[in-house]
Amino acid sequence: MSGRLSELSRSVEGKVAIVTGAASGMGRATAYLFADEGARVVVADLGQQRVDEVVQAIREVHGADAALGVVTDVAEPDQLRALVEATVEWGGGIDVVVNNAGISLAGSAFQPDDEFETNWARTLDVNLTAHARLLRLALPHLSASGAGRVVNIASTEAIVTTPGLAAYAATKAGVIGLTKSFAVELGRHGVTVNCVCPGPIDTAMTAPIDAEAKATYARRRVPLRRYGDPEEVAHMTLNLCLPASSFVNGVAVPVDGGMSIRHT
Repeated sequence: MSGRLSELSRSVEGKVAIVTGAASGMGRATAYLFADEGARVVVADLGQQRVDEVVQAIREVHGADAALGVVTDVAEPDQLRALVEATVEWGGGIDVVVNNAGISLAGSAFQPDDEFETNWARTLDVNLTAHARLLRLALPHLSASGAGRVVNIASTEAIVTTPGLAAYAATKAGVIGLTKSFAVELGRHGVTVNCVCPGPIDTAMTAPIDAEAKATYARRRVPLRRYGDPEEVAHMTLNLCLPASSFVNGVAVPVDGGMSIRHT
């Protein structure tokens, strides 16, 4: 007996996907996963060497046409425009945008004014404004795709917060609001916009935290009693981009081992 009983595809083969912040952590895991599943991946991040390393790793496994590297500071509108133009020239269009690039800078009510203002402005530009800009620039191509997908990476810091990270928490909450607004507006154009909220994940951002402190936190706060792996987040991102996820729109999905639902 052969054939299928279902109709919707769970394949992203041949899709062209932009992943920002793709040179490390969750972004790199996402780029690798999409490439493994047959997508053509545009690796966007700061630093030529870091970008080249990820592109080379993908090409060694999946061939020269599987990845393109574009060095991009997402806080710079002209560089985002160049990213979209390079992607379309290389891939012929854009099917997926993963807004993953993000930074975490100190943002305390007690900081000196200059430091607070500088960190606030940079965090807003990278973590929130860049998401809106890239989506708007890519929108004509996402609409032409017929099944455009946008996934914004927020954080559980939008749900439960840490003292001293006001700008980070505010931008991640903003990402959820941005996701919902664009989801409502773009649904009629065949583009879905969703959001992933990672919890405690082993990335460069959490690397400075002492291992014992991580273990203690996980035991106390995470029902699964551990930090997550970047690839576990990447799989949720991929799921939201599948053709089969065509009726999922405007959601914010925590990937946090149950941390955000634990009361004590």
